[in-house]
Amino acid sequence: MKYCALVTIGLKKGILDPEGLNTKKALELLGFSSVVDVAISKVFEITVDAPSKEVARAEIDKMCMRLLYNPVVNEYTVTFR
Repeated sequence: MKYCALVTIGLKKGILDPEGLNTKKALELLGFSSVVDVAISKVFEITVDAPSKEVARAEIDKMCMRLLYNPVVNEYTVTFR
């Protein structure tokens, strides 16, 4: 069966996000004074063929750990569609 997952990779709490800070400043300069915070993340849409959702999740976890994220500075979430 095919499973489609969205993998969101962002910075851990406490890690400086200069791109997010610059985007927040730019939004404020454009008049969006209600912006409290901006965090930048990457989203990967990955479709895998697996016998179950649990097996698909395990495969996606392996992909994240081997390539997609750096455990020192990143955290990730997986949601299935």
